[in-house]
Amino acid sequence: MKYNILKVHPGDNVIVALSDLSKGEVLNFEEETYVLQDKILAKHKFTMVDLGEGDKIIMYGVLVGKTKTAIPKGSLITTENIVHASTDFDLGTEKIGWTAPDITAWKDKTFNGFHRPDGQVGTANYWLVIPMVFCENRNVEVLQEALLNNLGYGRNETYQSQARELMSLYENGASIDQILNAQVTHTENRKKENKLFPNLDGIKFLSHTGGCGGTRQDSETLCGLIAGYITHPNVAGATILSLGCQNAQVSILTEEINKRDPAFAKPLYVLDQQTIGKEADMLSLAIKQTFAGLMAANCNARKPAPLSKLCIGLECGGSDGFSGISANPAIGYTSDLLVALGGSVILAEFPELCGVEQNLTNRCVDDKDAARFVDLMRTYSNRATAAGSGFDKNPSPGNIKDGLITDAIKSAGAAKKGGTSPVVAVLDYPEKVTKPGLNLLCTPGNDVESTTAEVGSGANVVLFTTGLGTPTGNPIAPVVKISSNTVLFNKMNDIIDIDTGSIIAKTETIQEAGERILNYVIEVASGNIQVKAVKHIQDDFIPWKRGVSL
Repeated sequence: MKYNILKVHPGDNVIVALSDLSKGEVLNFEEETYVLQDKILAKHKFTMVDLGEGDKIIMYGVLVGKTKTAIPKGSLITTENIVHASTDFDLGTEKIGWTAPDITAWKDKTFNGFHRPDGQVGTANYWLVIPMVFCENRNVEVLQEALLNNLGYGRNETYQSQARELMSLYENGASIDQILNAQVTHTENRKKENKLFPNLDGIKFLSHTGGCGGTRQDSETLCGLIAGYITHPNVAGATILSLGCQNAQVSILTEEINKRDPAFAKPLYVLDQQTIGKEADMLSLAIKQTFAGLMAANCNARKPAPLSKLCIGLECGGSDGFSGISANPAIGYTSDLLVALGGSVILAEFPELCGVEQNLTNRCVDDKDAARFVDLMRTYSNRATAAGSGFDKNPSPGNIKDGLITDAIKSAGAAKKGGTSPVVAVLDYPEKVTKPGLNLLCTPGNDVESTTAEVGSGANVVLFTTGLGTPTGNPIAPVVKISSNTVLFNKMNDIIDIDTGSIIAKTETIQEAGERILNYVIEVASGNIQVKAVKHIQDDFIPWKRGVSL
């Protein structure tokens, strides 16, 4: 088959299989003949030369592992014959220049967004209801029950109708076997669009397990994250429920809001249960105040805004052996385009930057940022090791099964999401993005924790690549799901928005895919396309407790 293998970088000593290859198959590539010693499944790699014990495995042009035993030319690399290894790093030793891509096709384009008093522009318009502490989660649920469906923001009733069908069968005497084999209706029963507030995209009710009982640092960081959501351009205002005695005090939240927006002018209602007294009194007041906030939020309508007002979070989850050669470099090119247009992008997931640290430090515009990145990476790695783990434990069973057998292989591909532009700032969770350009944000590799953090730092759209499939979304920012391979897209296109398997099939270049994705982002940001995670109300929100999470 043509194009059935790929050498990612000229300096590599392994080759990627783009389709399943048979043991004994003879391949001719770059004037070299390879006789495969093993069956090589698509997404996995085989060696280009004979390797001895302790030899380096090079992919993406960087060290990604070392051999545990001798490996003959043409052999599959696995967790049995190689081990994670990465190159040490230090402050930027060689500054890397950057040639911006051609942005002629987008320089005069705009998106229709929601303009905020602080100059930010949202891609959506939400009202938030958030507890300061887990003790208020139930009260948040009560408010959700009172408001969500009545105002037209509830879920479609596809599965409720299936449950009713089964109830009817049971009432008519069906057995357990008949219930299990019943052919229930699987059509989407959409709720009638009857929104009282047409300019409001929804009310989002967040819950969490923090705010008290943990370390004070966790509570303070939670206040910073909540402040990031309240001051986010996609948020019109918020209702805050506080018990009163918790570690995450409202005064800390107010301080964090002022850090991000000193002239904060959004509607904000804070209700303290211990001050108000009876639960019924607090909830009745919360409903009235929230309703008043929704009325104010509905007065804002979409208006044109320059693309420089976009801040894109770059994320991956359920990655596979194709992610680093299709979806990730594609959104990396999208990232470069947006940076050239004056916008902002966020590259996070620090455990998945292992092995490419030197490239990123060399790209830092400011030496202080380079030093901060080095410190954050080393501190994170050391804490993981001290806890009995390490960055090398990051790849999941699914990653390994689909070709990402060391963290360095996974990281080298994951870093492609950040494109090639200079690093303008290095941020620690949950700091806010304030500079246009590529920002590095310290977060775990856990995709929901990281997506939660990126949005808290200001991402008003998230580009999320996946090779295995994941439904991840966010309460306030559209998460655009992008598949690395067409097999996945065809299998799970109910939760995935864009396919970049065209790159693997050689019917589209990385640059063409990146341009296509940017055009899609503009439509999403303007409210013209509803991404699958928004359609399904996939509101994943997990604050990072500053422990070891890979």
